[in-house]
Amino acid sequence: MIAYVKGKITGITDEAVLVEAHGVGYEVICPNPFQFQMEEGKEALVHTYHYVREDAQTLFGFKNTEDKFLFQKLLGVSGIGPKNALQILAGVNVEEFVAAIEREDDKFLTSFQGVGKKTARQMILDLKGKLVYMVSLTAIEASAGTQSNTAKKRIALEDAEDAMRALGYQEREIKAILPQLKKEDSDSADYLIKKGLALLSQKK
Repeated sequence: MIAYVKGKITGITDEAVLVEAHGVGYEVICPNPFQFQMEEGKEALVHTYHYVREDAQTLFGFKNTEDKFLFQKLLGVSGIGPKNALQILAGVNVEEFVAAIEREDDKFLTSFQGVGKKTARQMILDLKGKLVYMVSLTAIEASAGTQSNTAKKRIALEDAEDAMRALGYQEREIKAILPQLKKEDSDSADYLIKKGLALLSQKK
C-alpha cells in the first residue's frame, strides 16, 4: 500500500497531479488537482490511496488525511465507486458531509452527480455515527445550519462552469479558478460567472 508520495509536482491535468519522486513519475488522480497549483514545480506531500482491482491499479491523491479517510469510507458503500467518491469530495468538505449524514439529509446527498435516493440512503445507513469523531460537534452543528446554502452554491458553481465552457474556455482554465470561486460568499450563478470571467481575464 502506498500511503503517500513526497516529491516534486511536475504537472497538473484536469484529473491528476504528476509527482516525481526518486526518478519515478507518479500520476495521482485527485478530486481537484488544482488544489496543488501553488505547489507546482515544488516539493509536496500527497496523501494517496492505492486502488487495486483485477484490470487496473490507480493512485488517488488528497491534500489531507481526512479527505483520504472519507474517500475510503465512501468506497465501502454499495453503489459508490471511485468516480462518485471523487465527485463528492470535489464538491464538499468533511464537516459538511458528516453533518449531512448525521441529519439524514437525502436532499443534500442527492445533489451530487450520480447519487440517487437509494445510494443516499445507503450512505446514511452505512456511515451514520461512524464519521463524527473526524470533526468536532460544534463544526457539525455549524455546518448543518448551512446545508441548504451549500447545495445552492454548488448548483450555482456548476451553472457558472457550464457558462464559461459555452464561452469557449478550456476545462483546465476553469478548474484552475474553482478554488477561488468556492471562497466567494455567494450562491448566485450570475455573480459567480462574472467573478469567474474576471479571474480568467487576469490569467491571460
